[in-house]
Amino acid sequence: MNTRYEAGKALFTKLHGQHMGEEIVNAFAGICPDLEKLTMEWAFADILSRDGLDLKAREFAIIASLVTMGNSQHHIRAHIEAALNAGATQQEIVELILQLGLYCGFPSVVNAMMTAKALFEDREKNV
Repeated sequence: MNTRYEAGKALFTKLHGQHMGEEIVNAFAGICPDLEKLTMEWAFADILSRDGLDLKAREFAIIASLVTMGNSQHHIRAHIEAALNAGATQQEIVELILQLGLYCGFPSVVNAMMTAKALFEDREKNV
């Protein structure tokens, strides 16, 4: 693999852990292996590693976008975990999600808050 891929994969692993790396490789292997390569190179090596915003701020923007779009709770959970791994606190994440209720609606906030709660509880069990 090239260094761009390796740099992206290293950042991905830092934010999402090894388990998610294996999951994404396996998910795309049978249908579109290039999607995993593009994710590592473009999203993680080229975009998320840019100067200008720290990783925590980038993850907050991602969480806000996902909650607002009413996106998959799986992705919201993954990015809440990434934000924690980037230095965010549970309280900051709760406040971020709560604030989104003003802009994207209560049902999306309730779903995201329950996803955050489950993740926090799971992390507590594994400490």
